[in-house]
Amino acid sequence: MPHEDVRMVRAYLSLGSNLGDRLGHLVRGLRYLLAPRQVELVAVSSVYETAPWGRTDQGPFLNAAALVRTTLEPRELLFACQAAERSEGRERLERWGPRTLDVDIALYGEVSIAEPDLVIPHPRLGERAFVLVPLLELDPSLRLPGGPALSRLLAALPDQGVRLHLPAAVFLERIRKGL
Repeated sequence: MPHEDVRMVRAYLSLGSNLGDRLGHLVRGLRYLLAPRQVELVAVSSVYETAPWGRTDQGPFLNAAALVRTTLEPRELLFACQAAERSEGRERLERWGPRTLDVDIALYGEVSIAEPDLVIPHPRLGERAFVLVPLLELDPSLRLPGGPALSRLLAALPDQGVRLHLPAAVFLERIRKGL
């Protein structure tokens, strides 16, 4: 448990996998992030299955979201997410290509950052139902910092075929037990 006087920030992470043991990658990736104790799990969404986005000639994705509290600064959290991806064999070979694990920082408190290698909120968050649906499951009142409600962004999208794969309670149990 982090020390009491350390500032904890709420962050929302978006997770996805479409290679190999997709659910296993999501579970182990989250467990990896939680191990150093600088990231504390508050809640997870259900797991959803979706068609690939961007490059459609690949297998379907499992997607989920996690609400965490962390003492890490945004860039440190980015590095932790990338380390979790690497722990599951992630290779960044092509944009929107297949991946064992993708962990993005969707939201980090009320922070907005626009740097070449770090953009928060995630730049395409509002275009992707597979990100919005799990985030809204965690908090239906979520908004972009200084911007619209995520529910409004989702309502403006065409149906993207986001289907329930595993309820949140079962996903959480697998994270706690390690599958």
